[in-house]
Amino acid sequence: MAQKTDSALLIVGHGSTVNPDSSAPTLAHAEEIRRQNIFADVQCAFWKEEPSLRDARFLFDPRAIHEVCVVPNFISEGYFTQTVIPRELELNGKVTRRSDGQTWFYAEPVGNHPLMTDLLVQRAREIAPTIPESATSLLIVAHGTDMNENSAVAAKREAEKIRALGRYANVLNVYMEEFPMVSDWRVLTSTPNVVVVPFFISDGLHSYEDIPVLLGIGDQVSPAASRKGSDVFRRVPYRIDDRALFYASSIGTDPRVADIIVEQAAAVGGGE
Repeated sequence: MAQKTDSALLIVGHGSTVNPDSSAPTLAHAEEIRRQNIFADVQCAFWKEEPSLRDARFLFDPRAIHEVCVVPNFISEGYFTQTVIPRELELNGKVTRRSDGQTWFYAEPVGNHPLMTDLLVQRAREIAPTIPESATSLLIVAHGTDMNENSAVAAKREAEKIRALGRYANVLNVYMEEFPMVSDWRVLTSTPNVVVVPFFISDGLHSYEDIPVLLGIGDQVSPAASRKGSDVFRRVPYRIDDRALFYASSIGTDPRVADIIVEQAAAVGGGE
């Protein structure tokens, strides 16, 4: 993407009042995009942290910034991308022309980008680089439940796309709170190797504690290791019933998500 001196990027994340790691990937991606010097300004805003979405309306001086591209750092379309973000940012569609002369472009969430499939496959290879894929099951884990239906659909879509590549013995979309459940992985798979990749934007209690318990490796992860977070992912493979279980960190922590954010911005029109 060519540099635009009058264009800004706003990356929107959920944030959390209890999990300081929730906003970390969004902030890291923003810093990387700033380093690339594509936009005149790159800022982040959050639903549950500062700066808030409502404050984000005033982050960019209309005298210098004429275009603002908003990219939701979310896995899928849903309540936040379709209702909360447009309401809080006063967006009225893909393109919003404001009275101060600014034009705001609203992009699709990062999880909708086709490159997400490549990132999931690459993350699986990175966590288990030496094992044969033909003897490996790959599990894409989402939250599930009716409260988060679209993320479950997104996980199913990605599993289908990876399955079509014909690389792994088995590729499944599994969930924390609906069927097929990640806790049933030993029944759902029969391969000697299993790779688990959480389809989340950031790491937190789900990836540090909840999913390890559901996988049956919770007793192999000390409370101190859970608090450190990344130690949970470094202690691979886990050995269960003579099988090797490889557990990766959430896909949204991949540094290459920064490239997806830039591409989503370009696709909607901002920064072209």
